[in-house]
Amino acid sequence: MISIDNKGKKSWVTFTFIPLDESVENVAVSGEWDSWEETPMKQKKNGEFTLRKYLDSDASYQFGYKVNGSTWITDTDCTSVGSPFHSENSLLKL
Repeated sequence: MISIDNKGKKSWVTFTFIPLDESVENVAVSGEWDSWEETPMKQKKNGEFTLRKYLDSDASYQFGYKVNGSTWITDTDCTSVGSPFHSENSLLKL
């Protein structure tokens, strides 16, 4: 799930990953905004994982979630696009 708060030239983007079961121990988000560096998400008491980024508005970024260090997942709130690794990335349009 994605929440966007546009602040003019920049936007606060909140990424929320809701696990389907209790097997999810950790989630990281990686995207084009920082050369695909993995940034760990924080787990809330309700089990959701969240992360907030300050990104350039009027831009598009590919990204994805890495679950338990190995499983790549796209965000259902965004369009999916093919990646060069024969998988899918989420496309965030601000």
